[in-house]
Amino acid sequence: MSGIQEFEQVLDGSDKNVASFEHQKISPLKRAQHFLHSTPAAVPLIVLILSVAIFGLTIGGRFFSSYTLTLILQQIAVVGILGSAQTLIILTAGIDLSIGVVMVISSVVMGNVAVTYGLPSGIAVLAGFVVGGLCGLFNGFLVAVVKLPPFIVTLGSWNIVMATNFIYSANQTIRDADVSQNAPLLQIFATNFRIGTAIFTLGVIAMVLLVALLWYILNHTAWGRHVYAVGDDPEAAKLSGIQTRKVLLSVYTVAGVIAAFAAWVAIGRNGSISPSAAVTDYNLQAITATVIGGISLFGGRGSILGTLFGAMLVGVVSMGLNMLGADPQWKVMLTGWLIIAAVAIDQWIRKAGV
Repeated sequence: MSGIQEFEQVLDGSDKNVASFEHQKISPLKRAQHFLHSTPAAVPLIVLILSVAIFGLTIGGRFFSSYTLTLILQQIAVVGILGSAQTLIILTAGIDLSIGVVMVISSVVMGNVAVTYGLPSGIAVLAGFVVGGLCGLFNGFLVAVVKLPPFIVTLGSWNIVMATNFIYSANQTIRDADVSQNAPLLQIFATNFRIGTAIFTLGVIAMVLLVALLWYILNHTAWGRHVYAVGDDPEAAKLSGIQTRKVLLSVYTVAGVIAAFAAWVAIGRNGSISPSAAVTDYNLQAITATVIGGISLFGGRGSILGTLFGAMLVGVVSMGLNMLGADPQWKVMLTGWLIIAAVAIDQWIRKAGV
């Protein structure tokens, strides 16, 4: 065998030390950034606790009473459920501007089927769920198949559904007494029970159970992982074998069904069924709860628990300012600042993943 070649001699004389990397010190701020990146629901939870503490110290024992705190839960039940639907869509980097009017038309259909047409309450509820699901499927088809922007699609469907709602109902309100007499099942979520001085309604229980179910689905099922993947990077998700079109169709359809469920809870909360509720800011409240809850508008990041905390935070601020006798515009202003702060924090947290 020939002698050592020239390149081997060079290798023999080279440095044979193994590269090593010293552990750099991580600042507390950087640690906090990484923690919040891995636990997106932590920010709204921290702000919620601070808000409760501040209003409690300012107002006193009245605010800390179990009656007041459970009343806040009753007031946010509908928004919390709508926020859950909005969360699914925003996780896919979309948005649904029609979710509020989908809820209203679903409630109108439930009321008319049961009271006006005289059909059983169970069929009325099912009809409302079908309407909500079809509205969601319509949005999903335009977004996933026709490839239209979610903002434009749902802005258009918001107008379409709202007009359909008023045309179908002739803007006639179904009275509380008529619902109670002909379709008591529609008001079942108004049923309440006491634990000491705390008053809980089935609507509150429904909201909590729905959030818990969606949390499990999003974190422990293949469908949930696909939702996050599509929102984070749809092209990468498609290359990895995920059927992005089916995921988007299912997300928008499920969101529509959840909106119909919110309609059922809202009937119990309000008693009567009014088509005019379509002009209220239910949709804006749902988006607010979702954004404040730490769900990234860029998709693929956030926890549905954060949406629940975000809805509770809005409820705490509203109740606290009301008990202080503040001008209602302060609530609007504070909510605006919370939204801007939430988006700014989300941008800062996202840098931890870069």
